[in-house]
Amino acid sequence: MSQTITPANVLNGAKSPSPAIAPADFSLAEFVQETLALTRRLFIQLQRRPSTLIAGIIQPVMWLLLFGALFQNMPRGLFGTSQNYGQFLAAGVIVFTAFSGALNAGLPVMFDREFGFLNRLLVAPLASRFSIVLASAIFIATLSLVQTSVIIAMSAFLGAGLPNVLSLGLVAAIVLVLVLGVTALSLGLAFALPGHIELIAVIFVSSLPLLFASTALAPLTFMPNWLKIIASLNPLSYAIEPIRYIYTHEHWVLSNVVMESPFGSVTLGLSLLILTGFSAIALLSIRPLLRRSFA
Repeated sequence: MSQTITPANVLNGAKSPSPAIAPADFSLAEFVQETLALTRRLFIQLQRRPSTLIAGIIQPVMWLLLFGALFQNMPRGLFGTSQNYGQFLAAGVIVFTAFSGALNAGLPVMFDREFGFLNRLLVAPLASRFSIVLASAIFIATLSLVQTSVIIAMSAFLGAGLPNVLSLGLVAAIVLVLVLGVTALSLGLAFALPGHIELIAVIFVSSLPLLFASTALAPLTFMPNWLKIIASLNPLSYAIEPIRYIYTHEHWVLSNVVMESPFGSVTLGLSLLILTGFSAIALLSIRPLLRRSFA
């Protein structure tokens, strides 16, 4: 005969307390592990479809070759202190290539949403769901550095010169800061837009206007006043001009003026500060959206 054991607090008329569910403690080691695993997944996808990386390298090389040949007979000094148009163009190609790659960062997340894989990640016992965002940022930053290295090597081969080690480090830092901000915006769009068609439309609509409304292909002195104002508000210009200055000046300090905008002189240090502020604003602006999407 079975016997039922009644808790003492029930016998005394008290309600049995429900077991407390303790929140899972954040583990840095688990966060790093799952971030590396998600990053490795993206690189496995790239290994299976390497056309993305190949196209991302061939396109800027074609820009350097074709545009460099188009303006190879320009009068010396027409584009400032650049020795040739290839040297002038190198900075624009580096920045725009990194920008394009970062703008596409939301596509893998969007496809994960549509195929249901993102839902599996959200219900998984992750230490932090922000590892999904960090993995995408690491992946895009790595691709951008690979593309930047190829562009620098190719531009040096075409006569643009090669900056010293310290200057190359600053170029990499500028690229990474820009990529961080644009990647954040792209991931925000991936969670805000209904599907990949809308995201691709935003990418196509915004890419070329931001390219031509910057100093990538021509200096501010070539532009009409209205376009000068737009280019001076474009974050890409504040990444292009410091890199261009580094290419044409072996010795530099943060107080060197790299651009004369309609709003005043822009120094190397100010351009870095503006880029950092842009990335910080982009990261802060998507935080509420990510919290709602990961809730």
